[in-house]
Amino acid sequence: MKKRMLSLLLAGCMCLGLAACGQTSTEENTENQTSSAEGTQNIQQNEDTQQLSGKVTVYMPSPAGLADKLAAAFTEKTGVEVEQFQGTTGEILARLETEQANPVADVVILASWSDGLSMKEDGQIMSYTPANADKANWIDEDSMLFGTSASAVGVIYNTTIYSELSADWADLAGADYKDNIAIPDPEKSGACKDFLAGFVTGVDGGEDIMQSWADNGLTVPGANAAALEAVTTGEKGILIAGVDYNAYSSMNKGEPISIYYPATGTVVNPRPAMIMNTAPNVDNAKAFIDFLYSDEAQQMVADAYLLPGRSDVQCDNRTNLADIPQLPTEWDAMMDVASDTAAKLNEICQ
Repeated sequence: MKKRMLSLLLAGCMCLGLAACGQTSTEENTENQTSSAEGTQNIQQNEDTQQLSGKVTVYMPSPAGLADKLAAAFTEKTGVEVEQFQGTTGEILARLETEQANPVADVVILASWSDGLSMKEDGQIMSYTPANADKANWIDEDSMLFGTSASAVGVIYNTTIYSELSADWADLAGADYKDNIAIPDPEKSGACKDFLAGFVTGVDGGEDIMQSWADNGLTVPGANAAALEAVTTGEKGILIAGVDYNAYSSMNKGEPISIYYPATGTVVNPRPAMIMNTAPNVDNAKAFIDFLYSDEAQQMVADAYLLPGRSDVQCDNRTNLADIPQLPTEWDAMMDVASDTAAKLNEICQ
């Protein structure tokens, strides 16, 4: 009887030992598989990075400091050299036109969504699904225009001339502001052009209000930088449709200005990044778009006082997207009238 019990105990111990060994073997196999999968993923990512070489040519609008930082960070990350052309939307479009016979640009970024839509309509850009597309605030339905950043226009005013200001758009035609209002040249500023297109299509009597500004002494000092300078120096007291990131940057430097968004609403203008159909370096261009949606690049965007292109990135140095009153924006309708409205504004202000 004792021998029988001893045999049973030994058998039980052996079973437990085998089960433990089997469990350990399974855990080791699982760990090895996980490690192998992670290693394969890392190897693949490294291979993808190593496959990139050469250069990418990018045309970018202001702010220049942001463009330089993005270029340097992308090169550090991928080893790909970034050749830049920096200019206004109008200057970039003019350069593209002169280069039609010998295309140079891989990626084009504009300050005007409507101009990006025009490029799409003309068949100049290609479709792509970038990294973090699920978090993007602005991508067109064909995945050709990538709003990796945005700006809005508001009323910028000199605080030594007007200590406080909250007048709505139409009110700026009043006697209190006569001969003291300016606006950026909408044929040079993509943001201003899109604002005027949104204003005349989204506000009842928008064209009449625009005419009333002209009748009240509205001047056009130049593109965004020149127009803002007219207000910071006190040459003019108010800038209609001033680009907000320029205002926040100047305020941070101590300039005597402030900005607000009129209650009627304004146009938030995504800045489309696009891959050219004629891009000589397509893989590098796609990688650059991916980078623009990365955590690193989006933080650079926010630090430059622009609205980030991702919904999960917020600003702590300016008004966030959710707090900006917006006009209804029908981009197709706006695109149809944008150029003519810009030309008309310049004509009536002469």
